[in-house]
Amino acid sequence: MATSSMLSTVQFDNTHFTRDNPNVPSDLEQMPNLLNFIESNGVLLSNHHTPLIAHTATDILTSLTGVYGDRHGVPISNSFRYFNPPPSGTSNLGVSFAYWNGAIFDPTTLTPTDTTFNMLAANGKNAPAPWVPYTRAGCNFGAVATANTILENTSVDVSRVFGPASVQQQEVTANPPPSTLPQADFVGIGVHCALNNSLCSAANTGQPDVLPDEPGGYSGYMGLFGHKYVASQISPNGPLTDLNGNIIKDAKGNVGFPGFDGMSASVSLSYVAAMQEHNVPVTYAYISDAHDAHPSGPAYGPGSAGYVTALKAYDQAFGTFFTRLANDGINQRNSLFVFTSDEGDHFVGGAPSPAGCDGVTTPCTYSQIGELNGNLAGLLATEQKITTLFKVHSDSAPNVYITGNPARNDQTVTRPFERAVGKLTAVNPMTKNTDTLTKYLADPVEMKLLHMITADPARTPTFTMFADPNYFLFAGATNCTSPCVTQQPGFAWNHGDVSPDINTTWLGMVGPGVDQTGVDSATWSDHTDIRSTMLMLLGLKDDYSHDGRALVEDLTGWAQPPAVKKSGSFVSLAQMYKQIDACVGQLGLATLAVSTKALESGSSSDDSTYTNLENQLTSISTQRDALAAQMIALLENAEFNGQPFSNQQARQLISQGQALLNSVNTMT
Repeated sequence: MATSSMLSTVQFDNTHFTRDNPNVPSDLEQMPNLLNFIESNGVLLSNHHTPLIAHTATDILTSLTGVYGDRHGVPISNSFRYFNPPPSGTSNLGVSFAYWNGAIFDPTTLTPTDTTFNMLAANGKNAPAPWVPYTRAGCNFGAVATANTILENTSVDVSRVFGPASVQQQEVTANPPPSTLPQADFVGIGVHCALNNSLCSAANTGQPDVLPDEPGGYSGYMGLFGHKYVASQISPNGPLTDLNGNIIKDAKGNVGFPGFDGMSASVSLSYVAAMQEHNVPVTYAYISDAHDAHPSGPAYGPGSAGYVTALKAYDQAFGTFFTRLANDGINQRNSLFVFTSDEGDHFVGGAPSPAGCDGVTTPCTYSQIGELNGNLAGLLATEQKITTLFKVHSDSAPNVYITGNPARNDQTVTRPFERAVGKLTAVNPMTKNTDTLTKYLADPVEMKLLHMITADPARTPTFTMFADPNYFLFAGATNCTSPCVTQQPGFAWNHGDVSPDINTTWLGMVGPGVDQTGVDSATWSDHTDIRSTMLMLLGLKDDYSHDGRALVEDLTGWAQPPAVKKSGSFVSLAQMYKQIDACVGQLGLATLAVSTKALESGSSSDDSTYTNLENQLTSISTQRDALAAQMIALLENAEFNGQPFSNQQARQLISQGQALLNSVNTMT
């Protein structure tokens, strides 16, 4: 790697820079060791954004790959569904978390009808893996609970990587649930090694690192999979401990991976530090949220005593982490640090007590807390007389799969169903007001524009409903004999949806080449931009094109390639590119409003408004794809291939982008 000797990337789950309650310091404000490290030594971009839908797997995978879900295969998470072939037309469960080279993971059957790769590129092949540029450059890549870069389950992943007759699979078979021993041993932790690196040798139980469709090939590489094999290499003198000195173990006492909800800052950062100290210079890590009492709840509200206590522990962990790395000679002068959060959240709860509490000096309590669970099937049946069979990916942004997989414009099934969803209301248990449940609707026409349609038609939902973010919707009984809307105190932080507090998050960067500017609230960015920026700083290249662009506004002059500096309109072109291509950029949000109007319109006798708007959206999508492809080609050639572009080229494309935005704003 060119300018940095080490890379540490940390992705939080639902950790906020901005305040959820104006009186309560935000998550990062309550972690000054981290916040001060970023603001004093680098930059924190506070105008950073998610893809859609804004859920953990999709967000992390987008950050990892630099492409949206239509190009990595997981635009819907943390689970999704896929349609079975005709004549059944039913749909089955797919789990978004599965090891990189595996097929769709359906825990409900041993014989799924859809055997495409879970991580699916736009060409229908296995998506390129994020560790490849690093291992090809001679660097070992450590993965700490980072989505799909490690084994995610013991149902299929262990057999796939170690083999069906392996001793590891024998352990899985001999210890079925509720035992968690196989998970503690094999899930969640891994190292992908550089070619011929002894760390991942067969003597250390290394396994072939198989990537069947990697551009340029990927043979001979090895990996370590599981705490059992990684910990013995990065903690050779005894069991690996967290940053507080406690042996890392799961809730049942098994030494090993503690589960994804058990990845507190003290645990996750301990893995990172130990890897960095033992020949793993590239580390990616996940830290679980602090706003729930893991592992079983309940949810906290802003300023709740348990929440504040958890954040204090996280802050202490970061202080210990930075001190330990500094003592190892790893610091902002020689290493690149990247921090972000997968998404924001929408807090669902009433006012805190006492009024004006700040959590830090006066704890907040909540008499009303919890997302509003809504039975979509019951509401449709009782309010709109729709009893059509369907399944959903339950969420505040539920993806609907109508049984039979009817066409998007089917006038007997799909269109009446969509109109009915647009009319749904519910009495809010907290406010007693009547809420309109639908904020936005997107069928495959709009989902394509939002980068939500993959190369696998079977996993394309009939449509997606982006609901009032206070609600979490599921498909239950077709009645409301049991209340169709109830408050669920176990969960109070909704995401997935289209809402500013969900789709706006943050990105922190520290290290050689990063400007020391503190907070940058002006630069609009999203998760796809992280990878391009990192690789450009590190002097590395992917074997595929990105959907993101390098954030040169926050890089020092010497860190910007000459071709970027020679392209005087680089920033202007990059900014327009994001607004027409990003899921929650100007074009995405504007067309989503048009899509909602289209899907809610019409009747059985006249659906002309729907047809007209859908045709216009199809045209807009085609124009956008062609224009965005031209823009990103210029940007990436300047970033990675030493090819500057002229101001005239940029101005022409920027003008076309503005015209495209204007055309959407005039759609009726």
